[in-house]
Amino acid sequence: MAADETSIKVSAAARDRLAQLAAEHGTTIRALVEDLAQATPTRAEYAERAELARAELASALGGAPGPEAEARARALLERLGASQHGPRAAA
Repeated sequence: MAADETSIKVSAAARDRLAQLAAEHGTTIRALVEDLAQATPTRAEYAERAELARAELASALGGAPGPEAEARARALLERLGASQHGPRAAA
């Protein structure tokens, strides 16, 4: 193992699922996990993006949307995101 590498421990079930997902995507578990880590924004990154979006809207519209409009937009984006990933199993 190279100095800049580490390992993670997951359950056997999680490992098997990762292996299945990797195979379906024609990649490795390592690449799948690395892609997930790079592609998934942190909360701070989401907050930064939201602030940039508010500033753009304020610039384009002459004012930022209010909390109610922002909540409706957030709900729409969540519904769109859910539709991209298909139905989720109930927890």
